[in-house]
Amino acid sequence: MKIIIASDHGGFLAKETVFNHLSKSHTIKDVGCHTDESVDYPDFAHFLCDHMDNYDIGILICGSGQGMAMSANRHKNVRAALCWSKDIAKLSKEHNNANVLCLPGRFLSDEDLVEIVDTFLSTEFEGGRHEKRVSKIEC
Repeated sequence: MKIIIASDHGGFLAKETVFNHLSKSHTIKDVGCHTDESVDYPDFAHFLCDHMDNYDIGILICGSGQGMAMSANRHKNVRAALCWSKDIAKLSKEHNNANVLCLPGRFLSDEDLVEIVDTFLSTEFEGGRHEKRVSKIEC
Protein backbone atom coordinates (compact mmCIF):
# COMPACT_ATOMS: atom_id res chain seq x y z
CA MET A 1 0.00 0.00 0.00
CA LYS A 2 1.25 3.50 -0.86
CA ILE A 3 0.75 5.94 2.02
CA ILE A 4 1.50 9.64 2.38
CA ILE A 5 1.86 11.12 5.86
CA ALA A 6 2.22 14.62 7.30
CA SER A 7 1.96 16.42 10.61
CA ASP A 8 2.38 19.77 12.23
CA HIS A 9 4.61 20.35 15.25
CA GLY A 10 1.90 19.07 17.63
CA GLY A 11 1.75 15.76 15.79
CA PHE A 12 5.44 15.42 14.96
CA LEU A 13 6.32 12.79 17.58
CA ALA A 14 3.19 10.77 16.81
CA LYS A 15 4.02 10.95 13.10
CA GLU A 16 7.46 9.54 13.78
CA THR A 17 5.86 6.61 15.64
CA VAL A 18 3.39 5.92 12.83
CA PHE A 19 6.02 6.34 10.11
CA ASN A 20 8.42 3.93 11.81
CA HIS A 21 5.66 1.37 12.26
CA LEU A 22 4.35 1.56 8.68
CA SER A 23 7.69 1.79 6.90
CA LYS A 24 8.36 -1.85 7.79
CA SER A 25 5.56 -3.10 5.53
CA HIS A 26 4.35 -0.25 3.29
CA THR A 27 5.66 2.35 0.88
CA ILE A 28 5.31 5.55 2.88
CA LYS A 29 6.18 9.12 1.96
CA ASP A 30 6.78 11.60 4.81
CA VAL A 31 6.05 15.14 3.62
CA GLY A 32 6.75 16.88 6.92
CA CYS A 33 6.99 18.52 9.21
CA HIS A 34 10.38 17.26 10.31
CA THR A 35 10.82 18.92 13.72
CA ASP A 36 8.68 20.01 16.65
CA GLU A 37 9.16 23.71 15.79
CA SER A 38 5.91 25.60 15.26
CA VAL A 39 4.39 25.39 11.76
CA ASP A 40 0.96 25.99 10.24
CA TYR A 41 -1.04 22.75 9.99
CA PRO A 42 -3.09 23.80 6.92
CA ASP A 43 0.08 23.99 4.82
CA PHE A 44 0.83 20.32 5.45
CA ALA A 45 -2.78 19.17 5.10
CA HIS A 46 -3.17 20.96 1.76
CA PHE A 47 0.13 19.64 0.43
CA LEU A 48 -0.79 16.06 1.32
CA CYS A 49 -4.27 16.36 -0.19
CA ASP A 50 -2.89 17.89 -3.39
CA HIS A 51 -0.84 14.70 -3.83
CA MET A 52 -3.47 12.09 -2.88
CA ASP A 53 -3.88 10.94 -6.50
CA ASN A 54 -0.52 9.17 -6.16
CA TYR A 55 -1.34 7.36 -2.90
CA ASP A 56 -3.86 4.88 -1.55
CA ILE A 57 -4.21 6.47 1.88
CA GLY A 58 -3.21 9.70 3.59
CA ILE A 59 -2.46 10.17 7.28
CA LEU A 60 -2.50 13.60 8.93
CA ILE A 61 -1.55 14.24 12.54
CA CYS A 62 -1.77 17.41 14.61
CA GLY A 63 -2.33 18.05 18.30
CA SER A 64 -6.09 17.52 18.24
CA GLY A 65 -6.47 16.11 14.72
CA GLN A 66 -9.30 18.55 14.17
CA GLY A 67 -7.40 21.25 12.27
CA MET A 68 -5.96 18.70 9.86
CA ALA A 69 -9.40 17.16 9.29
CA MET A 70 -11.01 20.54 8.62
CA SER A 71 -8.28 21.52 6.18
CA ALA A 72 -8.24 18.17 4.38
CA ASN A 73 -11.99 18.03 3.90
CA ARG A 74 -11.85 21.23 1.83
CA HIS A 75 -10.35 19.13 -0.99
CA LYS A 76 -12.37 17.37 -3.68
CA ASN A 77 -12.35 13.57 -3.38
CA VAL A 78 -10.85 13.67 0.11
CA ARG A 79 -12.84 12.08 2.92
CA ALA A 80 -10.79 12.80 6.02
CA ALA A 81 -11.84 11.17 9.26
CA LEU A 82 -10.75 12.26 12.73
CA CYS A 83 -10.22 8.99 14.59
CA TRP A 84 -9.39 8.61 18.27
CA SER A 85 -10.21 4.91 18.63
CA LYS A 86 -10.00 1.77 16.54
CA ASP A 87 -13.80 1.57 16.45
CA ILE A 88 -14.09 5.05 14.93
CA ALA A 89 -11.34 4.17 12.42
CA LYS A 90 -13.18 0.98 11.42
CA LEU A 91 -16.52 2.74 10.93
CA SER A 92 -14.87 5.60 9.04
CA LYS A 93 -13.62 3.14 6.44
CA GLU A 94 -16.61 0.76 6.42
CA HIS A 95 -19.36 3.38 6.24
CA ASN A 96 -17.69 6.56 4.95
CA ASN A 97 -14.94 5.21 2.69
CA ALA A 98 -12.48 7.58 4.37
CA ASN A 99 -9.19 7.91 2.51
CA VAL A 100 -7.38 10.25 4.91
CA LEU A 101 -6.91 9.31 8.55
CA CYS A 102 -6.55 12.26 10.94
CA LEU A 103 -5.13 11.60 14.37
CA PRO A 104 -4.96 13.65 17.60
CA GLY A 105 -1.26 13.17 18.31
CA ARG A 106 -1.30 14.78 21.74
CA PHE A 107 -4.04 12.50 23.05
CA LEU A 108 -2.99 9.00 21.94
CA SER A 109 -0.33 6.64 23.23
CA ASP A 110 2.07 5.01 20.77
CA GLU A 111 0.13 1.77 21.23
CA ASP A 112 -3.17 3.51 20.43
CA LEU A 113 -1.68 5.18 17.34
CA VAL A 114 -0.49 1.87 15.92
CA GLU A 115 -3.76 0.11 16.71
CA ILE A 116 -5.87 2.84 15.08
CA VAL A 117 -3.66 3.03 11.98
CA ASP A 118 -3.60 -0.76 11.55
CA THR A 119 -7.39 -0.91 11.91
CA PHE A 120 -7.89 1.87 9.38
CA LEU A 121 -5.58 0.24 6.84
CA SER A 122 -7.05 -3.24 7.21
CA THR A 123 -10.72 -2.21 6.98
CA GLU A 124 -12.57 -2.23 3.65
CA PHE A 125 -15.45 -0.02 2.55
CA GLU A 126 -18.72 -1.95 2.80
CA GLY A 127 -20.37 -0.21 -0.15
CA GLY A 128 -24.04 -1.13 -0.49
CA ARG A 129 -26.31 1.28 1.34
CA HIS A 130 -23.28 3.40 2.25
CA GLU A 131 -22.32 4.01 -1.40
CA LYS A 132 -25.30 6.31 -1.99
CA ARG A 133 -24.53 8.32 1.13
CA VAL A 134 -20.85 8.70 0.36
CA SER A 135 -21.71 9.90 -3.16
CA LYS A 136 -23.73 12.73 -1.57
CA ILE A 137 -20.70 14.13 0.27
CA GLU A 138 -19.30 16.04 -2.72
CA CYS A 139 -21.10 19.32 -3.40
